[in-house]
Amino acid sequence: MAERKHFSKALLLGTMVFLASTAAQASFDSLGSTPTEEQIAAWSIDIFPDGKGLPPGHGTITRGEQVYRSKCMSCHGDNLQGAYGPALMGGSGSLASEKPLKTIGSYWPYATTVFDYIRRAMPFQAPQSLTNEEVYSVTAYLLRKNGVLPADATLDANTLKAVRMPNRDGFYVDDRPDVKVSRCMTSCLSPTKASLNRGR
Repeated sequence: MAERKHFSKALLLGTMVFLASTAAQASFDSLGSTPTEEQIAAWSIDIFPDGKGLPPGHGTITRGEQVYRSKCMSCHGDNLQGAYGPALMGGSGSLASEKPLKTIGSYWPYATTVFDYIRRAMPFQAPQSLTNEEVYSVTAYLLRKNGVLPADATLDANTLKAVRMPNRDGFYVDDRPDVKVSRCMTSCLSPTKASLNRGR
């Protein structure tokens, strides 16, 4: 009787291991598949400081104010002064003080990264829900409120990357040889590079 119980337990355990390994193999079968163009486009939304990656479309300050009031004001205040979210304007000349106010106008070095952040993460309760035109427009509105753009400005990929932010020269490139990193586009997981990455 005891032998039969041990045999039953061993059989049950073996069956469970077999089923688990089968399920694991089924889940691993999809690894390494080639992504579709649509999957790549949804994932690859980085905007670089020089404007690389900016999508087609354009926006106006007037439209941006409408977008701001309907989708941003509840967190950032009716005049960008901040509420549940941080202030988006003000702070000029405060960065060297004991209480610096880091806003779009006082701190950010590139207008393109303002666009990138809004497109990627805002509004807080529905990130990536804005159209490109809405992002261009609300970016234009924020830059106008910070005194960076004239009242009649229109933003698109070309005009946005040409904007010079007030604090552009407040940053510097760390060009020490031991921290220089080139973007890896091919053979990124070669053993040598992987071991170097693990050591940092």
